[in-house]
Amino acid sequence: MPRIERILVESVTRTFGAVAALRAVSLELGAGQIFMLEGENGAGKSTLLSVLATVLKPTLGRVIYDPIGEELELVRPELGWVSHESLCYRELTGRENVELAARAYGVVDPEAWERARDRVDARAFADRPVRTLSRGQRQRIALARALVHGPSVLLLDEPWAGLDGKSSELLERALVAERERGSLVIVSSHAPEQAERLGARRIRLAGGRIAQQA
Repeated sequence: MPRIERILVESVTRTFGAVAALRAVSLELGAGQIFMLEGENGAGKSTLLSVLATVLKPTLGRVIYDPIGEELELVRPELGWVSHESLCYRELTGRENVELAARAYGVVDPEAWERARDRVDARAFADRPVRTLSRGQRQRIALARALVHGPSVLLLDEPWAGLDGKSSELLERALVAERERGSLVIVSSHAPEQAERLGARRIRLAGGRIAQQA
């Protein structure tokens, strides 16, 4: 399966009833870069991420994942997704959550989960039920789950919210490592200083439109 080298967003509009969350958004996002989506609450950041993650379909317009195209069954194995909430199975251990994701993506290497676990420094709590973990620990398990299959695109929705210093540092380190691996990383955040530390390109949304790119 070819890795995604570029995402083309072509005049994407997404409505929820009479409300337009995205309005004719067009973007070109290239591999080997980190893009930071910024804007006030309701600006369209989470909706755009959900469209890029194929969780939501555009109402109008299209998203092309070059060189794969628009076939979602081929695109989805190349995506890693970390939501604002971990969305892990709370009664399973961290290890079981990551192993379950690995199997779902067809990963046959039995050590894949260990590599993902160690990238987020989760060895000390990976065998505990997720319901017993702190928010920072749950998000580290969620990140390991998103990385276990080696995606070429990593999408994260407000991943720093509620994290302690160590978890924030580990997250930033993982994002930089993914960029250096040649992946495309797209993150929504309210903190411009994180964009500066990560050397990210900034995309500001307002009212569902692209207000500024840098």
